[in-house]
Amino acid sequence: MRLVEIKKVLPGRFVTRYDLVYVTSDNKTKVYEMLSRRNNISSHEDLRSSKTDAVVLVMHNKDKSKILLNYEYRMAVGESVYNFPAGLIDKDETALEAARRELFEETGLNLCEIETVWPESYSSVGVSNEKSLCVIGKADGEFKPSTSTEEEISAHWFSKEEVKELLKKKPFASRTQCYCQIWANS
Repeated sequence: MRLVEIKKVLPGRFVTRYDLVYVTSDNKTKVYEMLSRRNNISSHEDLRSSKTDAVVLVMHNKDKSKILLNYEYRMAVGESVYNFPAGLIDKDETALEAARRELFEETGLNLCEIETVWPESYSSVGVSNEKSLCVIGKADGEFKPSTSTEEEISAHWFSKEEVKELLKKKPFASRTQCYCQIWANS
């Protein structure tokens, strides 16, 4: 496919909607709707920007017997979903600074050890070019409510057996579901 045009459709506070106009291998026009955290995309290179937009926190307790999950009301689906703590990287903030801040803001916990940082990946490649970085580590402290009234989050530690039961009955974000399925059955 060959990208021939990018049309900004609707700028928003957090995302901008674009129409990407492609020509397919059989010379047909395909218009693809997408969202971006960037509000000034004008070229093919802009679509593949090297900027990392967000962090995802995969946290375990100190002895790694439990995993941290948020149960958060997600407006786009109209229900609460199990997910890892996550959030946007603020301007002039490193990904690791954002990880520490987001973990504390959403759960009240402190990031006490970073075991690994996975290479960035696309958050929702079917609708957005947003990239996120997964930080895997350990957290501790006391749970506190989210510091934002715009987020309804309940954070808890879960054992492997508890996660197995949640996976059978409750809605999950896909990345969280995949990791938890592997972790709970390892």
